[in-house]
Amino acid sequence: MRNLLAFGDSNTWGLVPGRNLNNRYPKNKRWTGILESRLNNVKIEEEGLCGRTTVFDDRTRPGRNGAKELPGLLENHDPFDGAILMLGTNDCKTYYNASAEDIGAGVDKCLTEIEKYIRPENILLISPIYLGEEVWSPEKDPEFDRASIKTSKALKKVYSDIAKRRGIKFIAASDYAAPSEVDDEHLSEEGHERLAEAIYSVLTL
Repeated sequence: MRNLLAFGDSNTWGLVPGRNLNNRYPKNKRWTGILESRLNNVKIEEEGLCGRTTVFDDRTRPGRNGAKELPGLLENHDPFDGAILMLGTNDCKTYYNASAEDIGAGVDKCLTEIEKYIRPENILLISPIYLGEEVWSPEKDPEFDRASIKTSKALKKVYSDIAKRRGIKFIAASDYAAPSEVDDEHLSEEGHERLAEAIYSVLTL
């Protein structure tokens, strides 16, 4: 059986849109579970974590720095036959004050760690869905602001350029799914289904 790493944030963990951070879609509704059911003889290691960033340390929640977490995780689960990386949404929060290029540099660091175990041609980089236009409102997620939305929309080009330079596969989640109107941040059930189908198409080319 082949082993595939899915490394990401709450949209990989499967958070149901809303303010309950413990409310998770069942495996058969998460894009990771849907994808695993479509692929033959593949086990997906689900490594999604709410609040995870590429390289930034969360001020209140430890263990959210993706580049710091990857070395131990990769060594622990080795060998892998491939990896899917989808991070960047949380990096857009106001207190990180990161540009799209800053976030891209963080993605590069994560990919450097992944490539110590997995060949570039077996890695898929995904730029995240765009943040919705009202994500910053008090009833949604005021850790973001209007500038965060612009930054999230700039990640597609930055990530595409990184993928070309490194010789890895790339898709933009924003080409296939949008955030739920409930919180303007997380995938709906339909979004998970559409993203899983897009990833499946790329992996089975």
